[in-house]
Amino acid sequence: MRYPCSPFRAFGKEIKIKQRNMKKTTGCMAIAMMLLASCDSKEAAKEFEYSNEKFADLQMLRYEVKGWEGLSLDQKKLVYYLSEAALCGRDIFYDQNGKYNLRIRSILEEIYTNEAFDHETDEMKALEVYLKRVWFSNGIHHHYGELKFLPGFSEEWFRAAVMAEPDHFPASYEGQTVEEFLDEICPVMFDPTVMPKKVNQADGEDLILTSAGNYYGEGVTQAEAEAFYNAMKDTLDPEPVMYGMNSRLVKEDGKLVEKVWKTDGLYGEAIRKIVFWLEKAAQVAENETQKTVINKLIQFYNDGDLKSFDDYCIAWVKDLDSRVDFVNGFTESYGDPLGMKASWESIVNFKDLEATKRTEIVSSNAQWFEDHSPVDNRFKKEKCKGISAKVITAAILAGDLYPATAIGINLPNSNWVRAAHGSKSVTIGNLTEAYAKAAHGNGFNEEFVYSDVERELLDKYDSMTDDLHTDLHECLGHASGKLLPGVDPDALKAYGSTIEEARADLFGLYYVGDKKIVDLGLLPNKEAFKAQYYTYMMNGLMTQLVRIEPGNDIEEAHMRNRSLIAHWAYEHGKAENIVEMAKVNGKTFVKVNDYKKLRNLFGELLAEIQRIKSEGDFEAARNLVETYGVKVDGELHKEILARYKALDLAPYKGFINPVYTPVYNEAGEITDVKVDYSESFAAQNLRYSNDYSTLPLVN
Repeated sequence: MRYPCSPFRAFGKEIKIKQRNMKKTTGCMAIAMMLLASCDSKEAAKEFEYSNEKFADLQMLRYEVKGWEGLSLDQKKLVYYLSEAALCGRDIFYDQNGKYNLRIRSILEEIYTNEAFDHETDEMKALEVYLKRVWFSNGIHHHYGELKFLPGFSEEWFRAAVMAEPDHFPASYEGQTVEEFLDEICPVMFDPTVMPKKVNQADGEDLILTSAGNYYGEGVTQAEAEAFYNAMKDTLDPEPVMYGMNSRLVKEDGKLVEKVWKTDGLYGEAIRKIVFWLEKAAQVAENETQKTVINKLIQFYNDGDLKSFDDYCIAWVKDLDSRVDFVNGFTESYGDPLGMKASWESIVNFKDLEATKRTEIVSSNAQWFEDHSPVDNRFKKEKCKGISAKVITAAILAGDLYPATAIGINLPNSNWVRAAHGSKSVTIGNLTEAYAKAAHGNGFNEEFVYSDVERELLDKYDSMTDDLHTDLHECLGHASGKLLPGVDPDALKAYGSTIEEARADLFGLYYVGDKKIVDLGLLPNKEAFKAQYYTYMMNGLMTQLVRIEPGNDIEEAHMRNRSLIAHWAYEHGKAENIVEMAKVNGKTFVKVNDYKKLRNLFGELLAEIQRIKSEGDFEAARNLVETYGVKVDGELHKEILARYKALDLAPYKGFINPVYTPVYNEAGEITDVKVDYSESFAAQNLRYSNDYSTLPLVN
């Protein structure tokens, strides 16, 4: 459902000026201005509106925090404190994505909020779009495609805008003159050959030197980094830490050293504020187990010791009784081309009690699924430990989960912790609902689905099978299988993330078509699974190409995974015409001719992917990914882009967070926490920059 009243566009210049000025106001005044720009509250109360504005290739959505009023006061306070901790980490992720990102964001916001400029010119409108893209991607590289996006305004205009009021700028940039600042920053913004990719995965290139991410210092090479961490590892250690996870590797006096992210180390200014709010959260924890989790996370932030991080992960996995839960810290490694260093992220959430019944059925049968997996018995877990799953309601998104986010999460990432203590899996119910509402009736299925037979199948079963595949992927897929003794968890190097995502996807695909799923009551009949198979093959073979620029290869790990699976199944099923690329009136469509045989192919590939993972077979991983997951058919790509463009849809979507405002009594005690959904994307990010700029511009 499209959001009918975008505050940033609907009220004219007066409101636009107010929103631009939020950066110069206090948090309370920002909220007051935000409320002035909201749509009519009585109208909004009739039905929650998910869809909002579009710009570039992006669409902003809202998500509803259903069940908020059913939480106790202490639970609301806990969510509020954890949300503040989440927002205090915002600058960390910007800086991890590129060392110039904080400076670029700051200078763009200075121009954007300056009333001296005419904001109706083409250049200022282009700056608005560029700034929103920077906010969306937490930097100057596309959040998914990894390539640098260029401004729609000229370098000459930008330099003149900065020089028009130079007193605004020099003090902000470590003593540089305005001219020195511009000479440093302009090539980064405007030259397509400077830092062109955030994460480079091109085979045969030095992946560190050619990636713009800020996880390694100047001049550190891939070979040096790999040798540095290989020398640390003890292959006989049954409980290895995730080496390099929370540090930047730099050269000092010609030697490699780690700059650890902790309260008295790198990013300390932000981490100390995160800890401040975590300490408040610990005071209102729901139980002693949850309090222990929070305190162990604080300990890790203070000492930076990866053993402390494992202790925190173990405690977090064991916290199964708390309604409120959270992730806060250095988590996923997709931003590091070597797949070791973790980006900062946070999500605060609480359990959807009714929807969780579905995931509890999945997790309680984990051993059956493991035992009946088509993989070699050598690679199966003899005993599945501590696997839990739930459907959650997201309350705040931050860092690597804002504004674009995952719809499912399975943690921790440590292989030995998962094997010995288990894992927690979540499906984010209110976000999947928002996506579904936004997609309803948008014309996509009419354009890309082969026939009415498949469209009817998707209308009936697509939503439920998609949720179930996410459950199986997160809860069981990532938790399945084991490494053979002595295998390095990082043996697959740059291909590790793609292989791991393919393993989890294949596990879900194989089992969503199993009779056991119907017997457990998770699907209504043995035909429903076909909806997931069809959409997966259509996406992997065709429609995900709308996210790729013409002439480019596939770089992102999840997209490579889907391409790998779909193209491998298509090629290996050609002899029996299991999947067909059919032409109708000059348009290409995916047509699945035998769903049962397609399931068998998924099982065969799952067995091979698990072998590669378990044995650490780098060359086999490289061959699979490079053969099936990377290259794009140029003619098909051109066709898909043209058909998609005609629909006027945004291929990427992200979310605007709700705003939490505590209500105080005369004694200064919190008596309630109110939630509001009316803040616009621009107003939100200007407020975040005003209230949560926790790091210096150069780190």
